[in-house]
Amino acid sequence: MDFAGSGRVRRAGARPAGFTLVELAIALIIVALLAGIALPSYTDSRNKAAIAQARGDIADMAIRINQYYADHRAFPASLADIGKATLLDPWKHPYKYLDVTDIKATKGKARKDKNLVPINSDFDLYSMGKDGKTTAPLTAKASQDDIIRANDGRFIGLASEY
Repeated sequence: MDFAGSGRVRRAGARPAGFTLVELAIALIIVALLAGIALPSYTDSRNKAAIAQARGDIADMAIRINQYYADHRAFPASLADIGKATLLDPWKHPYKYLDVTDIKATKGKARKDKNLVPINSDFDLYSMGKDGKTTAPLTAKASQDDIIRANDGRFIGLASEY
C-alpha cells in the first residue's frame, strides 16, 4: 500500500510510525525524575546566591557606617543617614540597623548569642533572612536564617553558623 504518494509502503499488520502511550509515559517519568534531581540543586544555588548578596550588602553598609562614625564621631541614627534606607535584602525585606553603644536606648533590642551576650559592641546590622522573621537571641528558630554582622564586623554570615 502506498500512502498517498509518500513513496512509503505499509505492510499489512505493521505499526504506524510514532510514539506509543507507554513510550510517552516513560519519557515523562524520566523528565520528572531529572527535574526532581535538578530542582533542589537549583533552589540551593539560588539560596546561596541570596546569602552571598546579603553578606555583601551588609559588608558595604558596615563600611559606610564606620566612615560615618569617622566623620561625625557618632554612629548614624538610621540607614537613611548613609543613604541606604530603601535598600532591600534579596528576600525583599529592609535591612535592620541598631546603634548599640547607648544601652539605655536599645532596651534589650541588641542581638544576642547563645549565652545572651550582645554580639556587637558598636552596632547591629542584619537581614531577617528568607522567612522575614527575627528575634534578639540568635538561638531562636526565627533568627536561624538571619544574615548577621557579629563580633564588631569580624563575622558576617548566617546566624545558624555563628
